[in-house]
Amino acid sequence: MKTLCELFRHNVESYPQNIAVHHQGRDTTYEQIAQQADALAARLRAMGLERGDRVVVLLPNSSDYVACYLGCLFASGVAVPLDPAGTTAEIASILGDCTPAAIVADTRCATRLSEVAGELSSVRLLIVRGSLPEAEFPGSWPTATLDEVFSDGELRSSAQAEEGPGLDDLAQIIYTSGTTGRPKGVTLSHRNVAANCRSILDYLKLTEADSVLVALPFYYSYGNSLLFTHLVAGGRLVLASDFVFWNRVLDLMQQQRTTGFSGVPSSFAMLLHKSNIRSRTFPDLRYVTCAGGALAPATVLQLREIVPEVDIFPMYGQTEATARLSTLLPDELDKKPGSIGRGIQGVTLEVIGADGKPASTGEVGEIVARGENVMVGYWNDPEGTDRVVRPDGLHTGDLARADEQGYLFIVGRKSDIIKSGAYRINPQEVEDVILELDTVAEVAVVGLPDDILGEYLAAFVVPSTRSTPPTFEQIQECCRGRLSRHKLVREVRFVDSLPRTSSGKVKRSELKNSADTPGEEP
Repeated sequence: MKTLCELFRHNVESYPQNIAVHHQGRDTTYEQIAQQADALAARLRAMGLERGDRVVVLLPNSSDYVACYLGCLFASGVAVPLDPAGTTAEIASILGDCTPAAIVADTRCATRLSEVAGELSSVRLLIVRGSLPEAEFPGSWPTATLDEVFSDGELRSSAQAEEGPGLDDLAQIIYTSGTTGRPKGVTLSHRNVAANCRSILDYLKLTEADSVLVALPFYYSYGNSLLFTHLVAGGRLVLASDFVFWNRVLDLMQQQRTTGFSGVPSSFAMLLHKSNIRSRTFPDLRYVTCAGGALAPATVLQLREIVPEVDIFPMYGQTEATARLSTLLPDELDKKPGSIGRGIQGVTLEVIGADGKPASTGEVGEIVARGENVMVGYWNDPEGTDRVVRPDGLHTGDLARADEQGYLFIVGRKSDIIKSGAYRINPQEVEDVILELDTVAEVAVVGLPDDILGEYLAAFVVPSTRSTPPTFEQIQECCRGRLSRHKLVREVRFVDSLPRTSSGKVKRSELKNSADTPGEEP
């Protein structure tokens, strides 16, 4: 097994002029990315970066991001990608947790960092993409522009002579989105990244001829996996700059003839209900993948009608597993609708009951995963690590059942299960039924307080812009024919959008907290 650094350098030697990144009309080759990454690595070493020191990357998706991410790894540092659009308080909290030796940020973000710089004594170098901010920084924060770093040929020339990281060195810390509490720093080794990369390349069959339309941020685990899999395959990353007007995303897919598209469920909801995808053709598109939540069977059916020749991969994973744990292969979609498939190459998945023993067929239990892709642990949180990484594997917190062939069907996260009377209800099951209505673009079902039952079901519905919004009665009628009485929603709230984390996950707690205003009831 080789590290991402070694595999990327092999591609630079094999395909130096292949395009690594296309962004905003500009192509950047593998050779150019390598030169920029080497220059950053040399500057980091020159300022005294030691093996295992953290380097925070606060940049939007771009070729600069790719070069900086690789530069951190080349220098045997630990990359810590963060959302540059996060609030100053959010960023400062994470910086205080991971104590970085260096930060790479754009001008605007660097200016905001000046407000908290005095509290961050670990930082020994700030590299700014763009002009240096006028704000003042402590004397312990020497600054440089990214252009200066990338153009320093004298330092760059010696970069490759340095020993690179080993498989068991830390590669990155990915902070979780915080949907169930304070963000946790998931520490991943080069071995974790290499193992998960190998598995994903195996089932997607990625090669240097592939290109993917990237509409996911690289600081998010799923977006991060797009980055390292395509750099290893020698493929091309086509970066979308517009996540509001989805027709522009489709324009880019067609113009750049991408072979792949990856999104979260909301991405596909937007494409199906807020774009003209039905009037287009994609002769070069080979596959689409979906993770970050369940891809509803109704969505799968619509996609197959629009792009019948394209392979669809519903996937399941966690940041704590580097990215990916299972996938349902395209030829299994009809046989196992709604399933997340089985463990990918190198991953073993088991459903464990409340007694700690393997659950029987059809019995609900927690998914426990084993494989070389399972994280080293949570940064600065040994107790939290011990709670989820146990001798029998990674306890995911996701509830599922397995059928006779070992295919898994998610029942829900422990934290999302709605407790109504004596029943335990998986909101995803109800959401999948409501999404069968053409008039619904997105839906989230949550439990709201009830004096007698504990919780009752409320649906937050985003109507499709392609048709007349549904009525409460239509939603109830749709559910009544498919679901037991205790799974029927009592209330519907029509909203323009669902609150989401920056990685696209629904903030169910925020929906629950918005329950002061009555919705529609019978």
